[in-house]
Amino acid sequence: MNNDQNISIPPVYVKESEIHGRGLFASRDIGKAELIGKFKTRPAKKDGAYVLWMEEDRGYQVLDDFKYINHHNQANAAYYDDFTVMAIKNIKKDEEITHYYGENWGD
Repeated sequence: MNNDQNISIPPVYVKESEIHGRGLFASRDIGKAELIGKFKTRPAKKDGAYVLWMEEDRGYQVLDDFKYINHHNQANAAYYDDFTVMAIKNIKKDEEITHYYGENWGD
C-alpha cells in the first residue's frame, strides 16, 4: 500500500464509550486542524438512529463508523456541511472523538 492510500484511511476505531454506548476513538495522535475523515451518508426523511440534521429539512443517516461520534460540551472535533470531520483540538491516541451537538444535549 502506498502513502496516498494510507492517508484515506481514517485514524479511528470504535469501542465502548464512557459517554454513551459505543464511541469513536483515535487510533493515533491527531493534530488540531487535521482532517480526521469524511463520513458516508444517505438522505433521511425522518429522524432515527444515526440521523444527522444539517438543517430542519435536511437529514442524513450516517452509514459508517463516524456515526459513533458522541456529544461532549468540550468537544475535540467538528463536522461540516461537506461531511468532513476535523480536529478542533489535539487528540491523543485512544482518546474519544467528540462533537458538540448543541445546547439541548447534556453530558
